[in-house]
Amino acid sequence: MSFEILKPFGPSIVKVTIPDQIIIEMNKYVDDLSKDENQMLKLDHGKYLAGNVKQEFRLDIEFMKKIRWAEFLGKSCQRWLLEGHDITIKKFDIIASWIVRQFKNDYNPIHYHGGDISGVGYLKVPEDMGNTAQKAKKVNHNGKLILIDGSKKFVCNPSYIITPKVGDFYFFPSYMMHTVYPFFNTSEERRSVSFNAKIDEDAAQLR
Repeated sequence: MSFEILKPFGPSIVKVTIPDQIIIEMNKYVDDLSKDENQMLKLDHGKYLAGNVKQEFRLDIEFMKKIRWAEFLGKSCQRWLLEGHDITIKKFDIIASWIVRQFKNDYNPIHYHGGDISGVGYLKVPEDMGNTAQKAKKVNHNGKLILIDGSKKFVCNPSYIITPKVGDFYFFPSYMMHTVYPFFNTSEERRSVSFNAKIDEDAAQLR
């Protein structure tokens, strides 16, 4: 499994790779669930989230156990904190984990999460998320995740741009502000999975 600690600004973030089997199982779970309106309503998580997105729903606990999702998240987080910050944690309690199905024009405004640790990874990504409105050379933010920390300083960038790629998963402190821009000119889905978790109280205070 690839594992890379990134530190583009103050707090470090981590980029890991979701195991292929988990991606397959999650996509099947979402595709099957989308056909069951009653279960979709039962697991609907949109009212708790910031996004202007049509479908946001929690992962069922039994399903998470089946695919060993908490194990993957917990071990990755443990390694991040130990290797990157010399912090040992004994507790990793998932508050919630959910799927976001983002389609054309959907977006997430700037927000932060609860708990101590958060993260997001990608299960499906459109091949083309549209062009910029002007032909001049500009950074195309369509469908991208932006992590934000503080304000611009000399030789210090306050933001980090993430281009979604299937299998990539990023961990970051839950207080970190972030946003997802809308995308255009496609009928394809941008599908992501996120989580919030609590760790040992004394370890969380060291962040």
